Amino acid sequence: MNFVERIFDHLEQLPSRATLIEVHGERLVPFDGKALLGDIAKVRGFLHTRGVKPGDRVALLAPNSARWVCADLGVIASGAITVPLYDKQAPAELAIMMRSAEPVLSIAATDTLRDSLAAAWPEHGTLATFDEVFASEPITAPLHPIEASDPVAIIYTSGTSGLPKGVVLSRANIDFMIPQTIARLALVPGGSGGDRVFHFLPFCFAASRMMMWTQLSRPNPLMISTDLTNLVEEMDTAKPEYFLNVPAVLERIRAGVGNKVRERGGIAASLYARGVRAEFDGAAAGVMDRLALALAKRVVFPRIKTSIGPNLRFLISGSAPLAEETQRWFGMLGIPVYQAYGLTETTGIVSLDLPDRTVPGRVGVALDGVTTKITGDGELCVQGDNIFPGYWNLKDETDKVLRDGWFHTGDQVEMDDGNLKIVGRIKHLIIPESGHNIAPEPLEERFLSACPSVTQCMVVGHARAFVAVLVVGAPDVAAVDAAIEAVNAPLPSYRKIRKAIHVSEPFTPENGLLTANQKLRRAAIEKHFAAAIDAGYAARS
Repeated sequence: MNFVERIFDHLEQLPSRATLIEVHGERLVPFDGKALLGDIAKVRGFLHTRGVKPGDRVALLAPNSARWVCADLGVIASGAITVPLYDKQAPAELAIMMRSAEPVLSIAATDTLRDSLAAAWPEHGTLATFDEVFASEPITAPLHPIEASDPVAIIYTSGTSGLPKGVVLSRANIDFMIPQTIARLALVPGGSGGDRVFHFLPFCFAASRMMMWTQLSRPNPLMISTDLTNLVEEMDTAKPEYFLNVPAVLERIRAGVGNKVRERGGIAASLYARGVRAEFDGAAAGVMDRLALALAKRVVFPRIKTSIGPNLRFLISGSAPLAEETQRWFGMLGIPVYQAYGLTETTGIVSLDLPDRTVPGRVGVALDGVTTKITGDGELCVQGDNIFPGYWNLKDETDKVLRDGWFHTGDQVEMDDGNLKIVGRIKHLIIPESGHNIAPEPLEERFLSACPSVTQCMVVGHARAFVAVLVVGAPDVAAVDAAIEAVNAPLPSYRKIRKAIHVSEPFTPENGLLTANQKLRRAAIEKHFAAAIDAGYAARS
């Protein structure tokens, strides 16, 4: 039984467990198996009336919802290929993806999304909205046969270093991955079923979609965020036991908690500060700080944990490496964070922390059936049934990354007893005038950890006399200087940050400086702030 058949079987046989629950502010709106199957049948009916055939591409432009899931499953059940799109992406970028995928039909959640796509992509095919699709007469027909090698999705990469590329994922890729993620979840205490799982990351991303398919395959209910601007209230309503995160969210939570505790002051603030210092200092902590840590674990930290999520058992973090300090901070509160690592080309996941082998700052060990090796220049290469068959209509690009049976990730890594640590992207290496190779990501992570008042930064210095850091916003200059000093303390001279260059404009997907999944577009940032960077280097004191 393939993953599609298994999900449909659960919807039919276990409708109360194989369910989706939308979170609307203080309300939970459930959709049981019968309701979902009914909506999927409407999607299939609409596709039939529009002449969609097996192998055709169908684009899906919408925020997360039960309708998103039904549209996706309806497309796949009809033998077509879903091309999921990020609803916050710039229309011009979406148009590039559409010209590549050439969908015969594009489904948008709203009239506004449909019209913006139509304006950016004049040569579009059929465009429809959710209201049109879900008003169709349902078709209840057997699932279209899907061979193991058949594509079920084309997911476009974020385009950090060029134009987006369509990653083709096959049924075999998904069939391999879902049992692996279920098995890893089962290793977490209490993670074997009936979990309260909240989800806010867009389903158009590979790892996010794998979480959705995994929960439906277990089967386990999934609570879906419907308003990313109202996450605090939604989280309070959902009261999840775990959810998938990106590091930026966890960093904001840590910084927000620290600011609130300091603002309130008093004994609790003192215990918190000394307890955190003792936790991070470890054996080097003084006696009084260790006593403060013990008391904080009894009095202060439980209250903080409850404020973050009263039912939280653990968190999963992916998309980018999480700062070691932040992972340790959550663990200190009694909320273990398990890191996952992967790319769209690896069906979202390569490695995931094992509960008994979690090391802060590392991203876990490879899944069973996934083989890894490291090249002479430190690049991680991967083999396994999770590796994609290729980029859509881009043979030359495919041949660059799939060589001799190995997928070349482009990530520079270190490995200790199978546990991976991501150093950075090989293409992002900075080579200053000294000729040394410097990965910017570790410096950025350390700087942000040392300076909580800064939420965005980027290290520069390629072909320059020294390394500098772009600092977004207007933080306290003394705090920035202190953070740079802390980052530099253990570093050799050539890796030290010599200057902070302040810029006011934040990095966002809207201004083209971040990808849709919050990764830095480094070349675009350097170009955008070229004048400020040049002035910063020219004014070095």
